[in-house]
Amino acid sequence: MARALRVLTQLMGWACVPIGLFHVALGNAAIPGAGSAGTTVDSWGRFMGASFVGYGLAWLWAARQRPIPARAVRWLAGVFLLGGVGRLLSLAAHGRPHWFQIALTVIELGLPPVFFWLADAEERTSRGDVKAAVPAGR
Repeated sequence: MARALRVLTQLMGWACVPIGLFHVALGNAAIPGAGSAGTTVDSWGRFMGASFVGYGLAWLWAARQRPIPARAVRWLAGVFLLGGVGRLLSLAAHGRPHWFQIALTVIELGLPPVFFWLADAEERTSRGDVKAAVPAGR
């Protein structure tokens, strides 16, 4: 469990940092279907790209800790989940976006429960509560 959590936490960090840098560098051009969104959205997108770099660095920080701090993973995964909920609200308010945004929504809603589960298991194991981390009958 600890290895899976560490690998996924590192993957999140190493994915978010370049994605954020891509948005800082390209602005609207980094968003499928938003090429003509205007200067205000371009400015906002570049700012949010920088924020996403920081978010990715937080994932990488968590991955370097021994043990990985379950509370930090839960918070970071919760933020990711909130992003997916935001996309659902946009879908409800404005209709279907570019297909890539739908794929991101699925990831943002599906991955956080995995992180919550792995963080809980890692926390129980690091506390020495091994019985709680192993399903009954094993």
